[in-house]
Amino acid sequence: MLEASSSTADLPAIPGKRYFTIGEVSELCGVKPHVLRYWEQEFSQLKPVKRRGNRRYYQRHDVLMIRQIRSLLYEQGFTIGGARQQLSGEGAKDDNTQSQQIIRQLRSELEELLHILKR
Repeated sequence: MLEASSSTADLPAIPGKRYFTIGEVSELCGVKPHVLRYWEQEFSQLKPVKRRGNRRYYQRHDVLMIRQIRSLLYEQGFTIGGARQQLSGEGAKDDNTQSQQIIRQLRSELEELLHILKR
């Protein structure tokens, strides 16, 4: 039923790159490439840069947005329309959710660095 069984906390840390291919974003977000292409049509906030031969290149903010969409759909149980409405509301709750997601991601990356340094 749901494609992604792991939670947002189980997703890998986002590398410090400027651009990501659709395959990389697929692995970083636990979502298949065809789902990412579909979400581009459904969510106006999701606009990857398109270059040579219509290749998609996502930036860090796109990856964070995809993770937020994934969370709304797969973990919080929103429909596509409900998730779209939640994202377009741009209220304090949305800002808080995005801030919390960024903080969780940073914490995860810092914990990973700490683990590497302890070796």
